[in-house]
Amino acid sequence: MNEILAVNAVDVTKRYGRLTAVDGISMAVEQGEVYGVLGPNGAGKTTFLRMLFGLIRPDAGTLEVFGRTWQSHGTHALDGVAGFIESPKFYPYLTGRANLEGLAGLDGGGARGRIDNVLDVVDLVGRDRDKVGGYSFGMRQRLGVAAALLRDPRLLVLDEPANGLDPAGIRDMRALVKRLAASGLTVLLSSHDMGEVEEICDNVTIMRTGSVVYHGTIATLREQAPEPAHRLRTSDDPGALALAVGRLGLVVATHDGALAVRGAQAHVDAYVATLVHHGIVPRSLTLEEAPLESLFFMLTESSPETLPNSLDHDPDLTGARP
Repeated sequence: MNEILAVNAVDVTKRYGRLTAVDGISMAVEQGEVYGVLGPNGAGKTTFLRMLFGLIRPDAGTLEVFGRTWQSHGTHALDGVAGFIESPKFYPYLTGRANLEGLAGLDGGGARGRIDNVLDVVDLVGRDRDKVGGYSFGMRQRLGVAAALLRDPRLLVLDEPANGLDPAGIRDMRALVKRLAASGLTVLLSSHDMGEVEEICDNVTIMRTGSVVYHGTIATLREQAPEPAHRLRTSDDPGALALAVGRLGLVVATHDGALAVRGAQAHVDAYVATLVHHGIVPRSLTLEEAPLESLFFMLTESSPETLPNSLDHDPDLTGARP
């Protein structure tokens, strides 16, 4: 671990009257990693990022960025930090380049000389002289990343960067974050979609109603995930249900007019082969819920007593890394 963490939050709390938006959370983000803060809307993700940027102050706890705090360093606490909270805003009647030029003039420090490079990084070369009012939502999101990169940051903070994007936009944003991470940049991003961060994050914190329900690596999270769920339709669903009885490692039940099949892929494959052997034709077999997505819903929607024992009782999975 680097001696100085990019972000080190210890028991951070924020209240609004009787509402506790962030309830004593701790988080440790190492330099050079991609860290995800996940949770449904209202979990406290954006409130935490607002505190990191100094837009609001915590009521308790400490929050350091590269070893600096707002109390000790003022605005210099954000030296080397860039990003956006919620959706980035631009002048729609100006071109993408003109917007960046205006921001570069405010930032100084050679930012103007980085405009061509950041436009290339976010794949907006050739569209930079179009007015932002004609940009798609995904293009505006990427222009927001370009604006943040003008500051040549060491830490890039993105709040729901893929929110509202179509599948192509999500793919492009994911690829962009991967490229930035490969360059050595530390990326801290929030999301309410496990699938969005599964392929790009090294570590994640999952929040629910202001509290942390999981800290750790994606690899560890995968180990705790339930088997994938499939939706199965056949030429004889009652017969298929009967053939599932007693099959080790496989759970089959009726669901929404079809069969819900949960089990290891090898067990599902063997079951489908058995159906064919008995003259039952599988008409469709689709993945209904990926394992990590299923676990994410369990962590953020289920009561604690329904969680897997390994998650409910292992302190290493619900506390920040030392």
